[in-house]
Amino acid sequence: MKKILLTILSIVTLGACQSDDNYEALNNDPKNPTEVEASFLFNAATKSLFDQMTSTNVNTNIFRMLGQHWTETTYTDEANYDFNTRSIPDTHWSEMYRDVLFDFKSARETVNADDQITAAEKASRNAQIEVLEIYTWAQLVETFGDIPYSQALNDSEYVLPQYDDAATIYSDLLTRLTAVIPTISGTGFGSSDPIYGGDATAWTKFANSLLLRMGLRVVDVSSMTTQASAAITAAVSGGVFTSNADNAEVEYQSATPNTNPVWVDLVQSGRSDFVIANTLVDFMNDLEDPRRAYYFDQNLGDDVYVGGPYGDNNTYTSYTHVGAPMLDPENPASLIDYAEVSFYLADAAERSISGTPADAESFYNAGITASFDFWGVPNVADYLANPNVAYTTAPGTWKEKIGNQLWLAMFNRGFESWTAWRVYDTPSFNLPAESGLPVPTRYTYPIDEQNLNEANWMSASSAIGGDAQTTKLFFDVE
Repeated sequence: MKKILLTILSIVTLGACQSDDNYEALNNDPKNPTEVEASFLFNAATKSLFDQMTSTNVNTNIFRMLGQHWTETTYTDEANYDFNTRSIPDTHWSEMYRDVLFDFKSARETVNADDQITAAEKASRNAQIEVLEIYTWAQLVETFGDIPYSQALNDSEYVLPQYDDAATIYSDLLTRLTAVIPTISGTGFGSSDPIYGGDATAWTKFANSLLLRMGLRVVDVSSMTTQASAAITAAVSGGVFTSNADNAEVEYQSATPNTNPVWVDLVQSGRSDFVIANTLVDFMNDLEDPRRAYYFDQNLGDDVYVGGPYGDNNTYTSYTHVGAPMLDPENPASLIDYAEVSFYLADAAERSISGTPADAESFYNAGITASFDFWGVPNVADYLANPNVAYTTAPGTWKEKIGNQLWLAMFNRGFESWTAWRVYDTPSFNLPAESGLPVPTRYTYPIDEQNLNEANWMSASSAIGGDAQTTKLFFDVE
């Protein structure tokens, strides 16, 4: 794990380029881009990806509310599923395309044009870029459905790109990820890699864990079952995460601009816009879940936890607040972690997918234990012995058991908590108190796409069954 760092040198260098382009051009050999430029682009794109997936700014990311872990106080539009007043889909779309995918594309082009590094070094760096590009593309598909893909990132040729079929994109991403994993080697971007510092073994585990996740996400899609099963088998054989030390994680720093964006939104801003939602608090109270003291503040008294009614106009002082780790500017953020991977292995075991050890209970227990360990919570054995938690006695089907505990473990992982609910259809979510709208199953397309790329937007909307918040995406089959 490495700290995210946008160095002063890199920032000053970019500033100099902007202030005196002619002077800078005299010193640039266009056939030999420097390593610093590619490293900066890679680091910047990675930071943008983590920031976007971690932020809780309602103008940027409302996944924690879609997963009903958090709800709002004074301003409740987002918890009531108003996406468009603050143009939330537009912001997410532009951030992922412009500040993540375009920067990764530029980093790849710069690497490939650099005559000062070997072919092996280029392959090593391109493999890191490829894994994070695939993560980003998959996230966009899982958020919107059909998106521009084959014509995207090429505005010189396609000013108004067509949308590709979501399942076709996802199939291609599985193919790409399977192909790139054997090429991961060397040190990549080295110290400029904020996730693993260029450790090829760690990157291989990350890529295999992502392959496992993506395979399971589409294994119930009839047209993709064979490919998905093969991906799952390959991921397990190749080696996925085996401890929290493997997590695809970055550590933030204590000083801006490298602080955790949640700290920026909750502490630096001095705002009190969020409380923990009753959906989560009530569920954890029923289980007497000891993670409550670590997820949540005890602002209402020792071991007293009361969630704000989801989507209501809640008084900040009356309900449970987020816990101290969330207020730490250095709190790490993850794209995928060992707890999540363990629950996926339990799922694969229940499906008897080839190559997966048939021990769902052990993987389920490992997922819960990994969550406890990550948060520093003791006495996991007592929790696992709770009849409502123990795999053999907990209520519901195996999907409900795994889905419930995955949803609980994804605290501070808003997108994955929402997606766990979409995939496993559990637990029961509340309707928002003010709007009463059903829980969204996707982001609607950006207003800008409707206005500027209307013909392609209309075609994509028709293809997925309508540009509505409750249109189910192709992988959400039950």
